Amino acid sequence: MSNLLTSLISTAQALGVFERALVVSQNNVANVSTPGYAAQRMILHAAEFDPSTGLIGGVQAGEIETARNLYAEQNVRRQRESLGYYTELAHSLAAVESYFDVTGRQGIPAALSNLFQAFSAWSLEPGSLPAREQVIQRAGELADAFHQVAEGMARAAADADRQLRQTVGKINEIGQQLYEYNVARRSGGMDDAGLDTRIHAALEELSELVNISVLHQPDGSVTVLIGGQSPLVIGASLYRISVQFDLPADPPPVYAAAPAPARIVASEGRDITSLVTQGSLGGLLEMRNQVLASLAGDAYHAGDLNLLAKAVADRINELLTGGWVSEGPPPVSGVPLFTYNSAGDAVVAQTLALNPAANAQNLAAISPGPPYVGNGVALQLAELAEPRRQQDMIGGYSYAAFFGRLAGSVGSRLAEAEANRAFRADTTAQARELRQQLSGVSLDQEAILILQFQRAYQANAKMLSLLGELTEAVLGMIR
Repeated sequence: MSNLLTSLISTAQALGVFERALVVSQNNVANVSTPGYAAQRMILHAAEFDPSTGLIGGVQAGEIETARNLYAEQNVRRQRESLGYYTELAHSLAAVESYFDVTGRQGIPAALSNLFQAFSAWSLEPGSLPAREQVIQRAGELADAFHQVAEGMARAAADADRQLRQTVGKINEIGQQLYEYNVARRSGGMDDAGLDTRIHAALEELSELVNISVLHQPDGSVTVLIGGQSPLVIGASLYRISVQFDLPADPPPVYAAAPAPARIVASEGRDITSLVTQGSLGGLLEMRNQVLASLAGDAYHAGDLNLLAKAVADRINELLTGGWVSEGPPPVSGVPLFTYNSAGDAVVAQTLALNPAANAQNLAAISPGPPYVGNGVALQLAELAEPRRQQDMIGGYSYAAFFGRLAGSVGSRLAEAEANRAFRADTTAQARELRQQLSGVSLDQEAILILQFQRAYQANAKMLSLLGELTEAVLGMIR
């Protein structure tokens, strides 16, 4: 009779084990389309059999294991970091490129060309009032053209600042979620497939925003480090980051009147900007602190646009102020054509303006020499279109060619960013496909397992039924 009862207990336990195994497989099937879900398996163990010590044998349910491959997860995150970086960079550069026309039909190159043509016409008729008025008009248009590009760069910087704040806020929001998931994991959620999926989905979303390193702890929690060094989440602790635009004392600013670069600051106040190299945040920092700074300047960079505006204004003013409006007696010196804020080179383009004191009557066309040339200044100004002297160039290039190189650099950066974005989109898709192969749910495999567990369940159920009938028969005989 004892053997019969032992068989009943063993068979009943097996029914429970196979029922739980079926639930795990059915859960896999239900989540086959859930992004980031990893298949789970319940490990089955043979129970020890030793009747003399009461060990009845049979099958026991073991731990539930996940098929999640951490290497595949890391590979997806790395690809998304680069994808986020180049996507943001390409988007930002596309907005800036429109301000740098390379056709010469509009913007700064067109205004430069028109001014040089006005100088050429004036050199042919140095005493012509209409020719002089044309010079004044074209000079004002050139100043306006520099303003428009400088204002466009300022709008791009303001947009980058807004996106930086939003991105940092999103990073902190995901960090808060991971903190809550860590608490849930430590509170008994080690085998929760849904919680595991949410954790890895959050990590993947975070990786598109900023480059991170992830450490999986024995208690099931995750440690997230920005740039592999600065903590964002450690166990049940969240370390929020922030973005600041104030000028640090070290290093001291070169151009105090210009905008400060963006800085990412850790919760304890440490500057971690250099650690952020990928993700949308990395792309925004590259755009704000490098690309825009090199074009329009900031507290530490003069900016090529400002250098061009200063070179053009200074050279034209130098030629005009070195000439005579009339030979007198006494001779009347010329006045500068342009003015700008002299507080620093980084604000020249946005402050460049036509000198209010300049008019058609006081433009100096005479070069006092020696030799004396009645239209000498006008001729030298006209030669700025195709300069032959170093003092009429900037960096060895004509003013138009310098702007062309500047515009070309923006275009090449954009083309490179778009090419890298397309490449990273492909590698991200490949990484996800590999992860799916390693960790995802295979419906064919689940169908086989469900069929096996169903048959095992049915066999044990039939066994239990037969043992029940046998038990009743034995009890009937005893009565």
